[in-house]
Amino acid sequence: MATMHIESKKEDIAKVVLMPGDPLRAKYIAEKFLSDYKLVNTVRNMFAYTGYYQGKKITVFASGMGCASIGIYAYELFQFYEVETIIRIGTCGTMNEKVRLLDIIIASSAYSLNPFALLFEGNHKKEFSASKDLNEKLIKKAQEKKMKIQIGKIITSDIFDPYIDAKQFLSCFPSDDYIASEMEAFALFYLAQKLNRKASCLLTVVDSKYQKESLTSEQREKSLDEMIVLALDTLI
Repeated sequence: MATMHIESKKEDIAKVVLMPGDPLRAKYIAEKFLSDYKLVNTVRNMFAYTGYYQGKKITVFASGMGCASIGIYAYELFQFYEVETIIRIGTCGTMNEKVRLLDIIIASSAYSLNPFALLFEGNHKKEFSASKDLNEKLIKKAQEKKMKIQIGKIITSDIFDPYIDAKQFLSCFPSDDYIASEMEAFALFYLAQKLNRKASCLLTVVDSKYQKESLTSEQREKSLDEMIVLALDTLI
């Protein structure tokens, strides 16, 4: 089986998928955390790997950047490969002073001005929620690990927010209590709801309007690894 954007056989894709944006991060996750993994997609260099984590078959599939890109891969995985669960993992920025650099966020919902849902089927909603039961599992697992996490609403934006004025940016949204801004979760949550699948989004904060510290590569890797392991342990 293959689609326009995925060359994998159906049996090569697991029912649960971990979805980073960067294809090289997908490679990193497979190499560091999976056993008996194999490369199952190279179309457009959007790498996907399927292997085993503590005996559980898992696919790590890159999404690319933005709703348009994740929309293609999430739709084809849900619709044609019968994937049941996708957890997006990625980085984000924040314009909320209560959120700190390297905080790990579990998104409860994603608000966007992106027309993805409108163009897909005339859906005018601007906010879609993560899967409640999947989020509850993530939260429970984080508590078991005694991890400090932030839980809240996020913004999915087509604009890379470090480039723009925070006040102007936030004025476009109905409240100022969003805890992070990223570029993909809205489309993922919408498709999961439409297709009766499960989806969540885990994020690591790497940019803040209130903190101007430079993060070391070691700090970033440690925090990202904690987020990755939280997602993997939840999926098994």
